Amino acid sequence: MKFACSMIFLGLFASATFAQDAPIVRWKQIVGVITAPGMDNPVAMATDAQGQASAIHAGAGPWSAVSGYARVDLINSSVSFNVTGLVMNGGNNSGLVPANFKVVGTLVCNSGTTDVATAKDTPPVLLSPQGDADFTGQFTTSIPPSCANPLFLIRVPTGRWIATGAVRTQSAQ
Repeated sequence: MKFACSMIFLGLFASATFAQDAPIVRWKQIVGVITAPGMDNPVAMATDAQGQASAIHAGAGPWSAVSGYARVDLINSSVSFNVTGLVMNGGNNSGLVPANFKVVGTLVCNSGTTDVATAKDTPPVLLSPQGDADFTGQFTTSIPPSCANPLFLIRVPTGRWIATGAVRTQSAQ
């Protein structure tokens, strides 16, 4: 009986430990960057795939989104995101998306911590003329073992962020 109880306790402990090490992070909304034209709002200093540190700068003007979400599995590097109505907001191009405009989903780990922030991107996805994009797959490189204070951004492939995940939750499943 003691052996059976010990095995059950061990199984529960291992499950709890695994759950803490295997979080799923979700962002219930995607919102556009609201930086005024000509202003910058960098979110983090992050290292890229070549180990170079640089700031992740805001887009050159404001963007708005109707809706969206993002989900990241920090263990297997799987990611899905959806954004609807991500368009420029203001100026002569208000409500528009440039032709053949692509975006990437970016996970920023360790933003605002004492650890070095890292950025992991999805492959580029075409943003429709209505501002819609959808991706399900893997990041182009694996997520580091420690990913504190994760941020999710939608960026242009050259690096500027134009939208971010909001209302973050984290769970084991």
